Amino acid sequence: MSTAILTGPPVPGSSLEGDLRSLGFDVRSAADPSEAAKLLDETPSGERVALVDPRFVGHLHSLRLGLTDPRFPAAAVPGAFTAQSEARTALNRALRTAPAAGTPDAVADALDAEGVAVQRPELGALVAAVPADQLSRTQAEQAVAAVDDEAIRLRTAVKSRDGFFTTYCISPYSRYIARWCARRGFTPNQVTTASLITALIAAGCAATGTRGGYVAAGLLLLFSFVLDCTDGQLARYSLQYSTMGAWLDATFDRAKEYAYYAGLALGAIRGGDDVWALALGAMVLQTCRHVVDFSFNEANHDATGLGKLSLASPTAALSTKLDSVGWTVWVRRMIVLPIGERWAMIAVLTAVTTPRIVFYALLVGCAFAACYTTAGRVLRSLTRRATRTDRAAQALVDLADSGPLAESVAKGAARRPGGGFLAPALAFVATAVLLAGALLSGGTWTFVGTAVVYAFLSGLAVAAPLKGALDWLAPPFFRAAEYCTILVLAVKADVAGALPAAFGLVAAVAYHHYDTVYRIKGGTGAPPSWLVRAVGGHEGRTLVVAVLAALSTTIDFPLALTVMAVVIALVVLAESIRFWVSSGAPAVHDEGEPA
Repeated sequence: MSTAILTGPPVPGSSLEGDLRSLGFDVRSAADPSEAAKLLDETPSGERVALVDPRFVGHLHSLRLGLTDPRFPAAAVPGAFTAQSEARTALNRALRTAPAAGTPDAVADALDAEGVAVQRPELGALVAAVPADQLSRTQAEQAVAAVDDEAIRLRTAVKSRDGFFTTYCISPYSRYIARWCARRGFTPNQVTTASLITALIAAGCAATGTRGGYVAAGLLLLFSFVLDCTDGQLARYSLQYSTMGAWLDATFDRAKEYAYYAGLALGAIRGGDDVWALALGAMVLQTCRHVVDFSFNEANHDATGLGKLSLASPTAALSTKLDSVGWTVWVRRMIVLPIGERWAMIAVLTAVTTPRIVFYALLVGCAFAACYTTAGRVLRSLTRRATRTDRAAQALVDLADSGPLAESVAKGAARRPGGGFLAPALAFVATAVLLAGALLSGGTWTFVGTAVVYAFLSGLAVAAPLKGALDWLAPPFFRAAEYCTILVLAVKADVAGALPAAFGLVAAVAYHHYDTVYRIKGGTGAPPSWLVRAVGGHEGRTLVVAVLAALSTTIDFPLALTVMAVVIALVVLAESIRFWVSSGAPAVHDEGEPA
């Protein structure tokens, strides 16, 4: 329940009270500031409270933006202020001490002066005003009548920056589906779940291995993507943001895509073609691409300049210059194969070709996109003069996912300052040594020794603060090392079921890594250290898989990988679910993957 307190006598003929009630507020009136303070004291501390000037004139959507967004403890538009439970104490204080106490604008300014963050949404053409006289009120009402706030609400439900396929082939009509859902009481979480179910049915159709199944799979995958766009648009249209929604949106995209890969692989088997290695390769490549995106962004989003040197780089300057040439913007967004273009390509190729061709196209497209984006980020990092923060260095350590073995090495290593290129160099050498060993001696005890060397080198790589220009490359190197090792050992085992089991293991570990990313993005840091130790860290898991491969002549290797995958999945999922449904979960709204 929410309460809106009108901080003065109602204005005759005003629709304000009705508008507030339509937004879910219980409306109460206070004749003066002292009565407003008394009403505030009578309102339960855990309840959202709004102060609204009775003279307010504006669009209903202006009030919605200012008073109902759950992501911000305090927010305001001209003439209206709201506080959730986290900001109630500051509101109580401001209401009694602010100049012209009781007016929403004065209270908002007082909280700002006190250092409490007050969100002021961008209104654009929307009107929100407190007219001082009848002439101003008439002019404001005319301005309200001249602007269609529903059209603005629909337009702003769509992300301002998106891929070409999503912008021109999905969003023109999915926004209306979002409105339809809102008017019938559907929530974004329900739409997200519907998208997952649709994608899983698509994967099941692909698993039939028939042409009819492939056509149905392609159509259902596209419809799943329409729903995937709709859930975010519904959240923005109705301001129904939630921590659970953020978690579902972030994780279900991966679950849908990787389940579809598995469906294609099962369908190919029915047709006599084994493409499990390609399916696993596609999952590894896509996950590593995301780790590059996340690591680079975390390392640089709060970087500061060195003295008078600018953070800008020649590469960034060129990108800005190209942005002025409209068509280049869309080309550069499309060639990185974002989720819309990628799913469209997968859907069409599934319907008209074979799973093997789908995976070939996916691997080629994603490999090119990975090279393009990574090269650009390396150039930006090398030409940009910036100081990375302690927060960024810790985020990279958390993304590295080092277990007890690497941590022991890091603690025992000689202290050295951060910066330079030693960390990414060591991570690269460790990865190269491990993958060369997997290719040359995978499945033998010699490779187990190589995995021990990898653990030692990876520990040295994170022994100093990760503040160097290219230190963000360390987590992607570790992801590539672990995932590709599992892939190579499963291929070299050459036993039935090894690759599907490896697919499941990588999927379980990748979920752990995505969960880590979204915790960091929400500002809560990495998963608890006990969880990282329990699942071994990247170097510990790699060593375990190496030992299992060496024992493959005496144990059932696919069964061992399956058991390992199930144990990791259960432990990680249990902790992830506990965290994301807890009160400490961050109010992150995922705006979609960067690639």
